[in-house]
Amino acid sequence: MKVIKNIFVGFLVSFIGSIPLGYLNIIGFEIYSKFGIKDLIFYLLGVISVEVFVIYFTLIFAEKLVNNKKLMKAVDYFAIIFLLILGYSFYAHSNQSAANHNDLEKYITYSPYLIGLLLNCVNFLQLPFWTGWNLYLMNGNYIAVENKLKYYYIAGTLIGTFLGMLALVLILNTLSQNTTFFSKYVMSVIIPLFFIVLAFIQMYKVYKKYYKR
Repeated sequence: MKVIKNIFVGFLVSFIGSIPLGYLNIIGFEIYSKFGIKDLIFYLLGVISVEVFVIYFTLIFAEKLVNNKKLMKAVDYFAIIFLLILGYSFYAHSNQSAANHNDLEKYITYSPYLIGLLLNCVNFLQLPFWTGWNLYLMNGNYIAVENKLKYYYIAGTLIGTFLGMLALVLILNTLSQNTTFFSKYVMSVIIPLFFIVLAFIQMYKVYKKYYKR
């Protein structure tokens, strides 16, 4: 029973958590739209190859990481800057000419798996995300991490991340069929605004966590 519970909880948390992964999902969409499902799968495998280590180590050292106030404060502040940079980068990218949109194509010729691996290595937002969730799930007895049970939880999270990102990429691809709307509003307005909103939410969290008495 604990095994099934660990897999289900891990799957649910990571499936939902894969939605706000931001630029990882957008890059996945670009890979799928240009090169197809095979390269997208390799890209997602690269993403979860990093995810497995992040989840494992935050699960093992969650309490120590949270108790390191300086480290978590630095990560929280960096998350704000990171989100704003992402928002600007997508806005700037949308205003480039079509002739300049071949950067990903040149990069993807090396390995979609490598792209997923490298991009997720700099996805610093997952550190507080998984630390917070793992502590919450452990303290609430939603998961059991003794002995080999933690590996079933990790397996569930990896499956959830993979399927969650895959579902979102396919949804984005369906939306992009309306090319006028997608090119005019989604890449240049909606996605940058999405990151800006996330940045303001992160600012509020930092204020509430470190400054509000």
